[in-house]
Amino acid sequence: MANKIYFDHANIGYDEDNPILTDVSFSIGEGEIVYLIGKTAVGKSSLLKTMYAEIPLLDGEAVIADYDLTKIKRKKIPYLRRKVSVVFQDFQLLSDRNVHDNLVFVLKATGWSKNSQIQARITEVLTQVGLADKEYNMPHQLSGGEQQRVTIARALLNDPEIILADEPTGNLDDESSDEIFQLFHSIAKAGCTIFLVSHNTLMMQRYPTRTLQCENGSVHEFVKPESVIDFESLMQ
Repeated sequence: MANKIYFDHANIGYDEDNPILTDVSFSIGEGEIVYLIGKTAVGKSSLLKTMYAEIPLLDGEAVIADYDLTKIKRKKIPYLRRKVSVVFQDFQLLSDRNVHDNLVFVLKATGWSKNSQIQARITEVLTQVGLADKEYNMPHQLSGGEQQRVTIARALLNDPEIILADEPTGNLDDESSDEIFQLFHSIAKAGCTIFLVSHNTLMMQRYPTRTLQCENGSVHEFVKPESVIDFESLMQ
């Protein structure tokens, strides 16, 4: 299984003299889904921002979707970001456009021009996330869970190798969260690597998988605690 995310003795943050995370070493393979847990303000978002080259790697090695972050040139960053999609807690849909037009906007911005191909791709991703019948709904006509599924459909448009999901169920109820976790697991089975930051202990226990923990200025493999209470306390 080829590595899609690889860090080796990496330092992460904004200041070389005061990194947020140090000596980060882990790898995630193709089609693997991995959770990242940790308390607030411990460096999880900085790690994600490094992965899609919003902030530069301070030291060490990192390869994301075959792009070496120690060597990547600014002109190559847009190509990295076509391979690495990001799903946020707040859906960031264009409120004045329906689902179809939200997706058209992304496709045209990334070079798609043929209307027939655009329509075929929109139909494909909306079917994948279970929203084929909502294509012409406005965002305000959708539930929170449906809006997040549109966001995931948007992330899938350019067939990414990696999806970085930053608290994707933070604004959702348990039923909608369950649907989103199921969807991410199905996407991973289809070959896309998923790196999912979450505080949703219920869903992580319902859909267990490999978990990393951001703690004490670094990232390490998470060892499952004896109780649910202990698990939840790690992320407060």
